Amino acid sequence: MSQGLNTDNFDNSIRPQDDLFRHVNGPWLESAEIQPDRATAGAFVDLLDESERIIREIIERCAEAPTSDDERKIGDLYRSFMDTERIEELGARPLADALALVDSMESTADLARVLGALERKGTPSVFGMWIGPDRGNPDRYIAHIVQSGLSLPDESYYREEQFAEIREAYRSHVAAILTLAGFDDVAARTERIVALETELASHHWDRVACRDANKTYNLMTAAELQESLSAFDFDVWRAAAGVKAAVLDEVVVSQPSFLTGLNSLLTEDRLVEWQDWLRWKIAHSAASYLSDDFVYENFNFYGRTLSGTDEIRPRWKRALSFVEGAMGEAIGKIYVAEHFGAEAGARMGDMITNLIEAYRLSITGLSWMSDATKSEALTKLDSFTPKIGHPREFKDYSGLETEPGDLLGNANRSMSLEVDRELAKIGKPIDRDEWYMTPQTVNAYYNPTMNEIVFPAAILQWPFFSIDADDAVNYGAIGAVIGHEIGHGFDDQGSHYDGTGALRNWWTDEDRAAFEKMTSSLFAQYSALSPEGADGQTVNGELTIGENIGDLGGLAIAHIALGLATGDSPDPMTDGLTRDQRFFLSWAQAWRGKVRPAETVRRLTVDPHSPPEFRCNQVIRNISAFHDAFETTDQDASWLEPAERVAIWS
Repeated sequence: MSQGLNTDNFDNSIRPQDDLFRHVNGPWLESAEIQPDRATAGAFVDLLDESERIIREIIERCAEAPTSDDERKIGDLYRSFMDTERIEELGARPLADALALVDSMESTADLARVLGALERKGTPSVFGMWIGPDRGNPDRYIAHIVQSGLSLPDESYYREEQFAEIREAYRSHVAAILTLAGFDDVAARTERIVALETELASHHWDRVACRDANKTYNLMTAAELQESLSAFDFDVWRAAAGVKAAVLDEVVVSQPSFLTGLNSLLTEDRLVEWQDWLRWKIAHSAASYLSDDFVYENFNFYGRTLSGTDEIRPRWKRALSFVEGAMGEAIGKIYVAEHFGAEAGARMGDMITNLIEAYRLSITGLSWMSDATKSEALTKLDSFTPKIGHPREFKDYSGLETEPGDLLGNANRSMSLEVDRELAKIGKPIDRDEWYMTPQTVNAYYNPTMNEIVFPAAILQWPFFSIDADDAVNYGAIGAVIGHEIGHGFDDQGSHYDGTGALRNWWTDEDRAAFEKMTSSLFAQYSALSPEGADGQTVNGELTIGENIGDLGGLAIAHIALGLATGDSPDPMTDGLTRDQRFFLSWAQAWRGKVRPAETVRRLTVDPHSPPEFRCNQVIRNISAFHDAFETTDQDASWLEPAERVAIWS
């Protein structure tokens, strides 16, 4: 491996002009095995494994020899998950209190009281609520109400013929969990549960509609919310959930028709159906914290059937996920102190500066955008806030009570603490230092209402980033990721937010039409693609359009930024490769990945990202700099006629 580019892994029998993805990753694709407890393999999974190894060392050290109250709590949580003898002894008994709430229901109207009481126990509701900045006024926090209630990945799973076998497997799974929980008349209960969820699904918006920033922004007063779901008493729900009235004074409802449709299901003659659905939800949501018969049945459906995963993750890995979910930033604080260097942050800062300048040059020179829209775009660009590595201050967990012998109780108390943390935001100034990922997370994100790009410490490693790698390799990998996240501020949805994070139309009609013409071409390109293992199912061009725009713009802008970083310096020609060739080869190396067939189908249905090979190959077909770097011709498989190439931000 030379300066971060693993040329030893290349398949020279495949030309980069024909298939860049397999030229770079071919031998790996042939030989790499997906771990039996994983649905995927690749660059991200390798970094996840490394992060997991480090986190295990931290957590086990906390369990053995804590040096602070937070470390003691981390140890308590870990031990409670690893105490299999205690967990097996308890069996289904930890469900008793929650199930008693369901037994106490005398009418469907009681659903509000019971759902409220379960709100802090991690039991999914018929609607979800989260607190975040108001898209219309991003200087204040507001509650958001979203559709919920389903146990399959998506509403389409309840209606499309391709998922008929999964629906049958789901019925068997529900029946198995109910049996383990000690219920009788399981067949009838199962049919009621599946029928009710199928009706709920019929009122759900699909994932494409749920991406629409404008359609999902519907302000309602408390009175309007109550009117839209008149059969559900929100005051009763609030009292049972410990939610103050101010939280619902004004809310954003993402899918209003779901709430009005839900009214038709909250009738008094459906008490038994709702009770069975609640019993299923209680047992299902707690299954990971119960005895092995629950755990393995849950994995058999959600892991093996839905994702094609061969084996359940080892218990210690599941324990890490649990502890991180409960005290992620406390672990992150230790992770940062021991594993994140200032040098990486400084190098990233320089790259972000160049990426933003590259976007500035691109926007300024766009032929399809008017000066009025350019001015707004540049103002937004100037307002971007980058966050690198970790938050300046970490979350306070002093209010969390933990017991080493009470796994489900620990989970419930952790959930309750986070609910209180979120509810407390209402009426307070926006916390612009807050992070929505922990430092040990291998990922990155763009937050439109704060107009920020965030890069946790764990992604700042090879093959995405290396202090020792040359600029071509770093810009082709993490540089393109940076460009991707900035690009979300200008994709089909992010472009509806201005520089303050407000949902506002700052485009002229002509510019929006020109933009949508280009993105429709990109939509058509991806909609024709079908990955290996998908049995002919193609990419959903509408669902993936935002991420595809991000990939295309990110790589194109990263190439411009590479030019800014290297200036007039001579091309070093490393390993017989030009700087530009190494840039694109690094891009392909970063997206190395393979996915199990069942997981491929699931992702095509629910994931807004395209499959790895298309994130690599379809993007470069649109970028003229790639064709120049490898001197492609119309005889090459990667060739795309210049007139057909989509160039939005380059």
